[in-house]
Amino acid sequence: MRKPGTSETRQRILQFIREFAEEKGYAPTIRDILRGCNISSTAVVQHHLNILEREGYIDRDPKIFRSIQLPERGNLVMVPLLGTIAAGEPIPVQSSDVWRTETVEMLQITDDITQGKEVYALKVRGLSMVDAFIDDGDIVLMQQVNTANDGDMIAAWLKEQQEVTLKRIYRESDRIRLQPANNQMDPIYVNPDKVEIQGKVVGVIRKL
Repeated sequence: MRKPGTSETRQRILQFIREFAEEKGYAPTIRDILRGCNISSTAVVQHHLNILEREGYIDRDPKIFRSIQLPERGNLVMVPLLGTIAAGEPIPVQSSDVWRTETVEMLQITDDITQGKEVYALKVRGLSMVDAFIDDGDIVLMQQVNTANDGDMIAAWLKEQQEVTLKRIYRESDRIRLQPANNQMDPIYVNPDKVEIQGKVVGVIRKL
């Protein structure tokens, strides 16, 4: 049933926002709404969102990526996007602290994704984790930890190479195997004292 005072298009947008957020746990972008609701342009989407916000149907913060929310949805949390991580060949960086501490922007997501954990986000570059449904351009949510179980997907700092990479970790007799989730790519083998775990994946925001 259509809400009083909302047009058919705006009602369709509200329904799309609700279903998108329930399925993915985060808000759609304007382009998501454009495609999902078959609207002619981003300007038209923006026009309808302005009206919905003015009438109290949605809340949003223009300074925050994916900030559209329905008032009845759960609590929102702010997650810092700290940069890029390689899912392929490791990305060289200046030091193990730089990519973890320089915030690029803030993401706003629902707390059912973070589950009370303190997390940060990294944008994925590369295709080594595609079989784990993590594609180039996706965003991974990382819990900052320095230990992990075999099979966990981690951010691994390679000390000698001064590089960071996203892989699954496995401990073998005298070495660490960093395993891609892509059968076209080879694992990386390192000595245990030459690698540092700097976080493990707890969620994924997929590029559409």
